Amino acid sequence: GVLVTDEEVVDMISGTNIDQNIRQAFINQQTGEFDRAMLGNYISQLKTMPPGSEGRVRWELFQRDLKPGRERIKYENLLIKTSYVTTAEAEREYHLQTDVAEVKFVYIPYYAVSDSAAEVSESDLEEYYNENKERFKTEHTRNIKYVTFSLAASPQDSLEIRQDLEEIAADFAKTDDDSIYAVSNSESQTAYQKYNVSNVPAFLKPEDLKEGNVIGPFIDGNTFKVVKVSEIFKDTISFAKASHILINWGDETPAAKREAREKAQSILREIRNGADFAAKAREHGTDGTAANGGDLGWVYTGQMVKPFEDAVFNATRTGLVNEVVETQFGYHIVRIDQVEDNTAYELAVIEKLIGPSDATANEVYRRAETFAASLEGVEEFEQKAGTEGLNVFESNNITAGEQRIGTLGDARQIVQWLFRDASAGEVSDIFDFQDEYVVAVMTGETEEGHRPLQSVADEIRPEVRKKVKGQMIIEKLKDASGTLEEIANAYGNDANVYSSSDLKLSSNNLPSAGFDPKSVGIAFGLENGKRSEPFRGENGVLLIELQNKTIAPEIADYSAYSTAIQQQNQQMSTFNIAEAIKHAAEIEDMRYKFY
Repeated sequence: GVLVTDEEVVDMISGTNIDQNIRQAFINQQTGEFDRAMLGNYISQLKTMPPGSEGRVRWELFQRDLKPGRERIKYENLLIKTSYVTTAEAEREYHLQTDVAEVKFVYIPYYAVSDSAAEVSESDLEEYYNENKERFKTEHTRNIKYVTFSLAASPQDSLEIRQDLEEIAADFAKTDDDSIYAVSNSESQTAYQKYNVSNVPAFLKPEDLKEGNVIGPFIDGNTFKVVKVSEIFKDTISFAKASHILINWGDETPAAKREAREKAQSILREIRNGADFAAKAREHGTDGTAANGGDLGWVYTGQMVKPFEDAVFNATRTGLVNEVVETQFGYHIVRIDQVEDNTAYELAVIEKLIGPSDATANEVYRRAETFAASLEGVEEFEQKAGTEGLNVFESNNITAGEQRIGTLGDARQIVQWLFRDASAGEVSDIFDFQDEYVVAVMTGETEEGHRPLQSVADEIRPEVRKKVKGQMIIEKLKDASGTLEEIANAYGNDANVYSSSDLKLSSNNLPSAGFDPKSVGIAFGLENGKRSEPFRGENGVLLIELQNKTIAPEIADYSAYSTAIQQQNQQMSTFNIAEAIKHAAEIEDMRYKFY
């Protein structure tokens, strides 16, 4: 019944309800507004273009999509606008957010019972599976096991790279054009850069920083480096290291400022008499540096407000500044950790990655090739991996659209093989990753539908074991009586009593028990002074006693709650429409055949 007329399409192009894409395409740069004249000129030009020309075809395709696009909007709006929130729903939301319960509860975590004591039977697994079968609905998936062959540099490879860089270092010392030489010989994008005292690389010692000095080769991470101090000069920007304790005033009154100043001076005297600066900063500091003991790290000229900058950059020695410093933020107790320095360094860095040589890569490839040769079946794959000391990795429930696999990261090439060529028990060819070779075997698959019990047994066993443990704990609590404290003491060390004075029905958590919406619901279902039976929660067994429940009073207007629910419902409707279309389309994803 949804209809978009030709008149509506014309209206979307040149009428009063112009399509948003057209509006954005014809913005007048001077006014920033949609320019109808620009649109008219464009359409006139299109009419002069020959049929089949690129511009005309593009416009025709755009026009073609206007009608179905508007149909979809109308259809979705029909569904979205059916969302209606009653006053009762809004009132319920109000109570969810404002009713408060005071509760005490005994909590016994499931780990109070050892796994060995909670035996899980096949019938237990089957019962849980049948009760929760829809959770195991799945697309068509396949499973693999794989081994990796690392492409690491050999000691010989490292030695050859070092020897190569030793020759480069000798020439580097003689060259006059450091930047060109570094860029020509380095594998790094930052071969020539300016540094200052605040960011000189950690691998350089102070005694290394002499103009013309060549340092290396040396190892830094996974690279060999050679560094030349190309130039040392005085920069226009200076750096210093400082710490401070800021005491700000509560308001701008003279009395508040005087109180802040006296406090700052008192702290300064304590530090002069031996108190620890960092401890005093953590105790009294009023800005974000307090947690770090007042440490500002490196600061540079032009960064700080002038009174503070003057105090830091006029200092001629390290240590406390004699007087507190006043700025617009308050009073500062300042310690100079390193005096002003505007020395700058041009460093030329030649960098070579420590990687495998072609010979090493070929040797690793031959090892992978020998492993994969004549292998058949999963059992033989695992046996041979064990014989050769290789770790076997497993990845299950891989879909045809997957990009990443386990520890391999982006492994689209394996997914393609798995769905395009593989069959159960088949061993792959060698996959070439950037830093390793991989050989895989397909171990099984699950057709679209519900994953069978045997494939999810390990996944659901912990949940079933929690159920068994819960029954054991409840059985032990069955005859318990007295106060909650007496019940907890009778159970043993693993039982504890906790309380909450502001539990809300909208909450999904109980203090100390964690995520447990069921427990919250049970608590609010009790009458004042009443106690629940022991029950299984998410993380343990609970027994709840309601101390008091405060129901929020009625209010005249629930519209704010109604609006919030309405917005949430509309967002969910938009999502569910898209999901319903995908489900109903029954399109089989076969993109793995192409990429």
